[in-house]
Amino acid sequence: MGSPCHFALFDLKPDFCLDLAQLSARYRELAKAVHPDRFADAGEREQRLALERSASLNDAYQTLKSAPRRALYLLALRGRELPLEVTVQDPDFLLQQMQWREELEDLQDDADLSGVSAFKKRLKLAQDELDQAFAACWDDAARRAEAERLVRRMQFLDKLAHEVRALEERLDD
Repeated sequence: MGSPCHFALFDLKPDFCLDLAQLSARYRELAKAVHPDRFADAGEREQRLALERSASLNDAYQTLKSAPRRALYLLALRGRELPLEVTVQDPDFLLQQMQWREELEDLQDDADLSGVSAFKKRLKLAQDELDQAFAACWDDAARRAEAERLVRRMQFLDKLAHEVRALEERLDD
């Protein structure tokens, strides 16, 4: 975990629930101030520092604007980082994943754009429910295992949402 804290860069307190419009506005404001082009006439050291500050700011912004990445980051701030590769002990969710994958394959095989749109709406609802559940438990040490389980679910749904958008673009062409 690099310092300063990603939240501190944006003058925010560490929390899962963020105003993303406010985050974006603050990012644009800070990005202008640290943009490497502003240091084109500066010395080599200042140029390098500007590049590093800009890269740190971009990384912090990308982390905080993504619900799954923000959730992982918060858990890391509150203890240990989650291992990347973990056997998922979540049989109900594994079954749900298989059903979603099969449904998405069927939609792709049928080139069903309206079905993909409906699937995407259901997926968004599932993501919102996970976000709310995580927001309710992430800062409670006694509920750490639940928060970790929810983050893994969030990561899967985020990946699935990217696949759905890619399919939608292919079918839309």
